[in-house]
Amino acid sequence: MPKKFTFRGGVHPNHCKSQTERLAIETFPAPPIAVIPLSQHIGAPAKALVQKGERVLLGQMIGEPDGNVSAAMHSSVSGTVLSVKPFAHPSGRLVTAIEIENDGADEPEPFEPIGQSWRDLSSGELIQKIAACGVVGMGGASFPTHVKLSPPSSKPIDTLLINGAECEPYLTNDSRVMIERTDDILTGVQILKKILGAKNVYFGIENNKQDAINAIYDRVTGSRFNDIALAVLKSKYPQGSEKMLITAITKRKVPSGGLPMDIGCVVQNATTALAVYEAVMYGVPLYRRVITVTGAGVRSPKNLLVRIGTPVRSILEACGADIAAAKKVVMGGPMMGIALSDLDVPIIKHTSGLLALDQATDAVRKYPCISCGMCVSSCPTRLVPSKIAKFVEKENFDEAVKWNLMDCVECGSCVYTCPAKINLVHFFKVGKMRVRAAGAAQK
Repeated sequence: MPKKFTFRGGVHPNHCKSQTERLAIETFPAPPIAVIPLSQHIGAPAKALVQKGERVLLGQMIGEPDGNVSAAMHSSVSGTVLSVKPFAHPSGRLVTAIEIENDGADEPEPFEPIGQSWRDLSSGELIQKIAACGVVGMGGASFPTHVKLSPPSSKPIDTLLINGAECEPYLTNDSRVMIERTDDILTGVQILKKILGAKNVYFGIENNKQDAINAIYDRVTGSRFNDIALAVLKSKYPQGSEKMLITAITKRKVPSGGLPMDIGCVVQNATTALAVYEAVMYGVPLYRRVITVTGAGVRSPKNLLVRIGTPVRSILEACGADIAAAKKVVMGGPMMGIALSDLDVPIIKHTSGLLALDQATDAVRKYPCISCGMCVSSCPTRLVPSKIAKFVEKENFDEAVKWNLMDCVECGSCVYTCPAKINLVHFFKVGKMRVRAAGAAQK
């Protein structure tokens, strides 16, 4: 087995994966009414292609990309469009969405598979197919995949890294997909490799996921997938962050303000590779995904294949969650997930999990900073979080930027270690928002 890779900094929260790590993926029923937000990705929202009263088919494109960085949206059911209007979104905002009444027929849009002939197509043709199927990064960032696969010619890519770290506590959705869909994922990786023209391919998995490691190792040591190297990572948070993964495996460092493509790298999530496989091989768009439902408030934790647009409340209730007793419901992992204020919001493309927690930590400042330096030691990007937070609190954004505010990956390692319980990430998010708003105003 290969050596274990790691990076400087980070933290070691409890894994909390035992409830679901050995539970096979189950298929969750399609919702009676699906709400498909037109914004489920970084960039411009999609533009609606349907109107109230229209009948749509399963997998039909109902929203087209509306900008250079945007993604297509597809119906997750067949049925009738009830409305196109603002709905509550997991982000807490109101976002235009398409509400569809499910007719229960699951009549599919005729898909256009490429099949094994993908090897004979150009990178541009494959990228076009991935874009048409609305694939985005499914590890949490939700960046449109076709854009990420189209670096400028001045920045050739020599290394593709597949992120199977799944370093967030509780979540096991990626692990189960790697175990149950191994060959499909690895074929997706080979498609990504062809598109990028990458010479090196590394599949990174943390060492606390031995079943997933075994599944991938058994296949990449054979003849079919021997162009892919397994990189076993030391279990540490945030190993799944792009910059940390690149540093751990290649020892390269993304420059301040830069992107992985600046150093010849592209990172894709393992589940994204599966979505690429399904898009290219079978023409199936991204209208469903695997999520983990767990937490102390869930009586029947599960790994579920759910349709995009399914209400969070219905999934929690089906898993026996005591919603009334839950102190907090989080979409995603506990470190970087979003606490939900409305449980009727829908599952979206980058929803990795639902956590019903029986305890909640106040997101308020409790004690003054004691300058202990623990946030500095844990920061994987080598920032001084306490210093930056003070500048943001005083609205001295120029100094915060000089101290590399914009390089923060918002992983929460600093908050996890802070003995004063200062919500440092809150200050970073506010600071970034203000800096970007000022930059947009100047333009």
